Amino acid sequence: MNRFATSTLITAAILSALALPQIGHARATHTGTVGRVWEDGFRLHTADQTLWVDTSNLYADKTPGNINVGDLIQVTGELKRIEFDASAISVATTLSIDF
Repeated sequence: MNRFATSTLITAAILSALALPQIGHARATHTGTVGRVWEDGFRLHTADQTLWVDTSNLYADKTPGNINVGDLIQVTGELKRIEFDASAISVATTLSIDF
């Protein structure tokens, strides 16, 4: 293999390695019901998965004042490691449970 081909392959490999971490950070929107709320996040149950949503960029440590258990939420953001980092949240409705 000549030096040009080898150099091209190495460059392509480096560019691919730099791009791969960004693939997991694709923007997405999920809708579901809030199962638990804590100071900087909440657990969202969608039709097929459970997400741990980080709201620190939106509400700091005041998530319980903005989100309630049972709320129907639409959240937009990015999956980072194991948490979904929220960039926008809309509360559709609050479900009431009578005992």
